[in-house]
Amino acid sequence: MHSLAVASLAVIAVTAAVQPNAAAKDKGATRAEVQIGLCEPVDTLEHKLAWQPRGPAYDTWLFDDNALSLLERGLRLRLRASSDRPELTLKAAVKDCDDARLAKSEGKCELDVYAGKASATLSLTRALRPPMAQDLAAGRAALAHSLSDAQASYLRDAAHAWPLPPGLRPLGPIDTRTYASGRYEIDVTTLPDGARYAEISIKVPAADMARAQGKLEAFLRDAGVQVCADQQGQAADKLRRLAVQQPK
Repeated sequence: MHSLAVASLAVIAVTAAVQPNAAAKDKGATRAEVQIGLCEPVDTLEHKLAWQPRGPAYDTWLFDDNALSLLERGLRLRLRASSDRPELTLKAAVKDCDDARLAKSEGKCELDVYAGKASATLSLTRALRPPMAQDLAAGRAALAHSLSDAQASYLRDAAHAWPLPPGLRPLGPIDTRTYASGRYEIDVTTLPDGARYAEISIKVPAADMARAQGKLEAFLRDAGVQVCADQQGQAADKLRRLAVQQPK
């Protein structure tokens, strides 16, 4: 009996020693965000998915010129103008997350998954004070002077997109609302012309993205939700629409 108790304690001790290492390894692993665009009216989606609000609504602004010079180079600049924690984010399409390792210390690299296809995206974010965010959104502050050192360095040294194109301007505002339905997050965004986009997503370890995609598709089928035929992602479509609506 005494031997059995000692053996049990040894197993517990070994498990406790191994688990932190496994957790640390998982924490450092690349994450994937599985995303599916939804093509139904918002009130119908709300009924079918029984979602709950997740935080207050906020305005989002995107930055580009009439030619969409940044988008054509795989770059996006986004201002989330929430009242308490505004953020300016640079997103860059990269070959893979290992390729972005030099910048990951000041940002993150994740896989964006649409229609089962993954693409690596580097994100570098700078927290802003609300007055600076307001000036950026109103076009009163120069975008180049509002970037963090890491963002400016990436644009200059990695993306070779420095100086920034002279015609960059804030495009928006995009009304942004986030909801939760079980494990899933739903973003509903509305452009100034009333065009509305809805997208459901979940973040998982990259190794689990195929299984997560299957589960999400089954969840939507069971709920009777209509998904969009075009699953290429909504960000580029929003930018193109805004650039036409708000020419400089």
